[in-house]
Amino acid sequence: MLHLVLRARALTLKHRTFRTLISHGFAPTGKEYLTSGITGEPIESYIFCGPIYYQKLKHMVVDKMHARARGPRMLLTRQPTEGRAKEGGLRLGEMERDCLVAYGASNLLLERLMLSSDVCNPNVCRKCGLFCRPDWCKLCSSAEWVTNIRLPYACKLLFQEMQAMNVTCKLSLAER
Repeated sequence: MLHLVLRARALTLKHRTFRTLISHGFAPTGKEYLTSGITGEPIESYIFCGPIYYQKLKHMVVDKMHARARGPRMLLTRQPTEGRAKEGGLRLGEMERDCLVAYGASNLLLERLMLSSDVCNPNVCRKCGLFCRPDWCKLCSSAEWVTNIRLPYACKLLFQEMQAMNVTCKLSLAER
């Protein structure tokens, strides 16, 4: 058995490699004419032969499988809990979101990031842009401009936390 070590780089010339293979009794392209191990007849096409290395993963799909339609939610954010052990949802992270934005999948983004996660319907005054009660805007002293909108609860929570720090965030609503 002959052991041969070749230094192959991206710019190695093919004809040198082919000559080396031919000089050792191999086909230059790595394809061989084989015979069937069952019938003993020759197979009518060339077959690529070469070393291959398999490595088995210890993780099995059946152990990793997880899905959720309904389940517990966190009290503060109203979003699904994390983790399979807590019957939680799968996280759609920032990179996954960026991929969906690049594909132009706006309906899927809306469904995954808001509708099936933490949608809420707060009342907002169109005049002052602040959250208000369903029947009255305290700042404008009127019910004329009150409208109902749909947004993620995490967004509403952020606005309320900012108001607690004396930073007012106003929504600018446009007619549809």
